[in-house]
Amino acid sequence: MNRFKTSKFKNTTPKIAKKDGWIGNIRAGSFTSQGANIKSNPRLVAFITDQAGGGMLGLTSVDPGSDGKWIVNSISCHADLITDLDFSPFDDDLLATCSADETVKLWRVCDPDQEQTGDAEVTLCPREGRLELLSFHPTSSGLLAVGTSKTVQIWDASRPEAPLAALEPHSEQLQSLSWKQDGSLLASSCKDKQLRIFDPRAQLTPVQTAQCLQNNKDSRILWIKDSDHILTTGFDQMRGREVKLWDSRKLASSLGSANLGTASGTLVPFFDSDTGLLIISAKGDSFIDCFEVSASEPLITQVSHCITDAPTRGIATVPKLALDVLSCEVMRVLQLTDSYIVPINYHVPRKSGQEFHADLYVDTLGRTAAMSAEEWWKGGDKQVERVSVDPAKRPKPKNAKQVNQPVKKELTTRKSKEVTPGPGCSISSSPLSSPSSSAAPSCAHSSTSVLSGLPSPSQSAKAISNLLGPSSKFRHLQGAVLHRDTHFTNLKGLNLTTPGECDGFCANRQRVAVPLAIAGGQIAIFELSQAGKLADTGLPTIQNSVNVADFSWDPFSCHRLVVAGDDAKIRVWLVPEGGLTEVLTEPKAILQGHTEKIYSIKFHPQASGLLASSSYDLTVRLWDLQSGGEVKVLRGHKDQIFGMAWSPDGKHLATVCKDGKVRIYDPRKSADPVQEGPGPEGHRGARLVWVCDGRYLMVSGFDSRSERTLYLYSAKSLSSGAIANAPTDVSPSTLIPFYDPDTSVVILTGKGDTRVYVFEIVPEAPYFLECASFNSSEPHKGLAFLPKTECDVRDVEVARGLRLSKTSIEPVAFRVPRIRKEFFQDDVYPDTAVWWESSLTASAWLAGSDGKHHSISLKPKDMTPVSEAPKEVQVRKYLPSSHYLEEKTDEQKKDELLSAMIGKLGNMDENPLPQESFQGVDEDEWDD
Repeated sequence: MNRFKTSKFKNTTPKIAKKDGWIGNIRAGSFTSQGANIKSNPRLVAFITDQAGGGMLGLTSVDPGSDGKWIVNSISCHADLITDLDFSPFDDDLLATCSADETVKLWRVCDPDQEQTGDAEVTLCPREGRLELLSFHPTSSGLLAVGTSKTVQIWDASRPEAPLAALEPHSEQLQSLSWKQDGSLLASSCKDKQLRIFDPRAQLTPVQTAQCLQNNKDSRILWIKDSDHILTTGFDQMRGREVKLWDSRKLASSLGSANLGTASGTLVPFFDSDTGLLIISAKGDSFIDCFEVSASEPLITQVSHCITDAPTRGIATVPKLALDVLSCEVMRVLQLTDSYIVPINYHVPRKSGQEFHADLYVDTLGRTAAMSAEEWWKGGDKQVERVSVDPAKRPKPKNAKQVNQPVKKELTTRKSKEVTPGPGCSISSSPLSSPSSSAAPSCAHSSTSVLSGLPSPSQSAKAISNLLGPSSKFRHLQGAVLHRDTHFTNLKGLNLTTPGECDGFCANRQRVAVPLAIAGGQIAIFELSQAGKLADTGLPTIQNSVNVADFSWDPFSCHRLVVAGDDAKIRVWLVPEGGLTEVLTEPKAILQGHTEKIYSIKFHPQASGLLASSSYDLTVRLWDLQSGGEVKVLRGHKDQIFGMAWSPDGKHLATVCKDGKVRIYDPRKSADPVQEGPGPEGHRGARLVWVCDGRYLMVSGFDSRSERTLYLYSAKSLSSGAIANAPTDVSPSTLIPFYDPDTSVVILTGKGDTRVYVFEIVPEAPYFLECASFNSSEPHKGLAFLPKTECDVRDVEVARGLRLSKTSIEPVAFRVPRIRKEFFQDDVYPDTAVWWESSLTASAWLAGSDGKHHSISLKPKDMTPVSEAPKEVQVRKYLPSSHYLEEKTDEQKKDELLSAMIGKLGNMDENPLPQESFQGVDEDEWDD
């Protein structure tokens, strides 16, 4: 570190780019995680957006296009929040992401103006819960450190079946990771205030541990490159932010420190080993500090304090090989804000002139890996060669095929092994093949020679599809809360402890019913047409007289609400047109027959006035609301009935029970089940729904380890058990499913969850296709869905739900991202069944008749189906050369000039001067 003594960078000056040099069209996410929100390599910039609950990345370029503008593209990466991301130091096209969905994915990315591949090349499954951190190895290709909440795993991406090593778990939350530049050691910081140093190849336990942090609030750690020094950022005992420098061989006391005042954001450091400059900022700060780290006193010296135009969401530094060295640019910082990426250039003042100042630029690390991950794991210690940043001496840039040669060589010499992926994980047989291989579409920046002899893009896409299996057209489904004008706010006194078999609240196209935590089992009714802030005064309610066990709107009547109570009775209520204006105390009818408390109630999907109810007396009873009497009793359950569901045609009723069985009844033929099979192993709760036109049953329950899991059964052979399953997460609440038969998409969430899962269910393997999930900022108490006719098809909305929280009801729209929205997306909207109209009466169904709903098209009259839309014609971006070469006559030039002047005068008439709008003052208003 002796080169830092000259302090030639002490006058380094930051310069924020002009606003036309900012990268716009940005929607940065403000989610909380331990990892980075933005990363850069010499060519590309990736950042986390606020779309798809933080599961979507934005991608743009470091430099603008020929027109001076940036293109921003989006990639849907994960089903949950992306918590960290990192570019490979040796392959500009390789990007790694990790997520709260418990997976690490490696992506082959292209320039933003090119179409991105829809699937990850590699998916790693550490199986340790939510992932927080990842970091590529500094000398070896395809080697990563992955951090979960408490553990660190070392992965070779070319061997995705299992990690190379799992280091000793930390006692508390892992906060940061950093590789030493020579790749020999890995350092970590933890909420327990300990700094740990690991040698993963020698032992799984730390080789050094010391309490280097004074406060457990949050911290970051960074190796000072080419040395044994470590830099930490964190908080002191008075919650002041501080930076400290340590000798990794003697962690007893720090070498030096700097205090940066009191604030809540965690300082994130970036160190440039070539200059000794240290960049520090924090999320929420409106400034970026630059320090110089030297080997002599003072060890840490502030160089600049840059005030930014907007608070920071994250920062990244651009690699040295992408800087404008001829203008003495020694560092470039990219500041991520809510709406922009702002470049901040750091220059050393020198005399004007475009020349290379060799004293400012030592040779920097190259972009070629020193060895493969396997070589490193076997003890290799090769180092990355350094290259000159002098444009005159700089080697020609290597294409991706050459850069990734160590990995490709390793893969071509190794036989492909069949690996059984874990749930939700996909594994490529050649995970890190270069972008020019047939396993992935080639990117536009590859050279022509590399592209020669490759299959066509359609062949590559087909190869990927065959390799990775089918993907859902709804995989990028986006959930979004609608405008606040449509919300019900200021809700008070809600009953948030309804039984597990109850959905929490229910809705139809006109109104919402919500139980209140008031004696007498009161239910509030809200008209959807009267959204807004509710008055603090009391509301007219339905007084059910006993606690509510379950309740449901009649699907064929928006006025009839059926409520099951603790007293084993079912009460039928009629809400007047326009909603409640006074308290309702007398039900329209009371159904009696159960001998114990009722679990749940379900209306028949075809017959009007036919209701099923389950009870603690272990029976399921059918009721005819027209006659007010019990018509069938179904038996055979031996324990608590978790849930029940009618088949779409109304012929069968399925139940899932705590006794570990799934049953199917044909109520008109027998009181006993016609089929029976093994259900979920866990006994905490379950729900079920018929899917794929009634051919399958999907059950949401728990496995033997209490992990929430989805199971799929064939309706024709329950006894064979589940034919597929999809684990989700660990949580105490049961996932409640909503199934849309038009798209075969099932949307699930639990009471108290913040995440909404989305799957497309297909009738062949792999059966479950996971789509992007929706995340809310606070836990919800329930999610109810409206009829398909309430969806805005012009915005490609396929489902609309109502989200109940502690104090509000918010509409949530689930949309499919499409480009040509001016056309009706008939591939997404088949004719939909009019399930809100009955097809027969209860008495007719009981007599043996079957009904079927008629279907309608959701296409507006003024829209053309996208299948009939004309194909898009490529518009020529540039005029032909003849346009520029054509010589104009003097008369033509005179006419053009005159037209321009007349047009300008006309604009002045349309836009009067400000003083022309000033009003005069009457004579009698003047002071004497």
